[in-house]
Amino acid sequence: MSNATASPGEQLSYQVVDFGQPLQLARRAIASPQGSEVLVRISACGVCHSDLHMAEGFFDLGDGRHFGLEKVLKPPRTLGHEIVGSVAANGPDAQGALGRSVIVFPWIGCGQCALCARGDEHMCARPESLGTTRDGGFSTHVRVPHPRYLIDHAGIDAAFAATLACSGLTAYSALKKVAPATEQAPLVIIGAGGVGLAAVALAKALHGLGPIVVDIDPAKRQAALGAGASRVVDPAEAEAAKTLARSSAEGVSAVLDFVGSTRTFEFANAVVGKGGKILIVGLFGGSASIQLPLIPMRAISIGGSYVGSLAELRELVALAQQGVLPSLPLTSRPLGDVQTVLDELRAGKVTGRAILQS
Repeated sequence: MSNATASPGEQLSYQVVDFGQPLQLARRAIASPQGSEVLVRISACGVCHSDLHMAEGFFDLGDGRHFGLEKVLKPPRTLGHEIVGSVAANGPDAQGALGRSVIVFPWIGCGQCALCARGDEHMCARPESLGTTRDGGFSTHVRVPHPRYLIDHAGIDAAFAATLACSGLTAYSALKKVAPATEQAPLVIIGAGGVGLAAVALAKALHGLGPIVVDIDPAKRQAALGAGASRVVDPAEAEAAKTLARSSAEGVSAVLDFVGSTRTFEFANAVVGKGGKILIVGLFGGSASIQLPLIPMRAISIGGSYVGSLAELRELVALAQQGVLPSLPLTSRPLGDVQTVLDELRAGKVTGRAILQS
């Protein structure tokens, strides 16, 4: 894709028109925000692995089964949910937002159900999320339903700030669900892609002890060491799971699986210690067979973690503004390169995070 230029008053977007096909460039007049809406002029948007699933139109459930996205993501749809930009216009009921440089919280709910009322909009069964049910950030502009979803990022570079809305938030929320690691009972992270590396850096920054990182890619293992991993493991090595399971005094306390495939779950199940926890975060896809008696006999817990809440994003941004979080490997690309970036991500050629600049 070439990096097209917008005319005055025009919005450019790269959209899913047909699932499984390349994104297409759409041009349209910039619509004025209505009611409490806010129009954000996008300066940076991260490209996430979940965007691949959105573009393909399904999640892989294993054994040839798919979870289709036709009813959720109705083409034409602009993907992209790691959004940073400046407020260009307010609706008549939106106050005090003009000119602010902001991170956009994309995981918006219906605002009426019990989950939304308790602050868990990201779990809402009737979502209004940007980049899925509403148009997102692979664009020059995005309309946000309310100013409460905008968070100032003063003191944080825009490209890094964009990653906080998904990869950072997902990693932070997952880490909050497990106990801090110790040398006797370490934390294991599977997958050193963009989200996994964010979790490595966060775990090191928050707990003072880097996790053990498992990845098949030597470059990603090296990146994990740079992000603060205590050590790295190649799961393809003979006896890798058995060696890791026996490498600490109290056993592995928790495994965060940022891939979420059949093989990574099986590895996690093989290494987690008694009383430990497996938390599946990645959406790569697949299925797994579990020997049910071994769950109570080992007293392990198996759970999931999906992005995070608006309150958690505010906590994470505050940590970043305090300088607690180290930077991650970022690559800036023009907005028009979005399809190329998606293709590279699919081929496993992206280490860290690719950020689109518009």
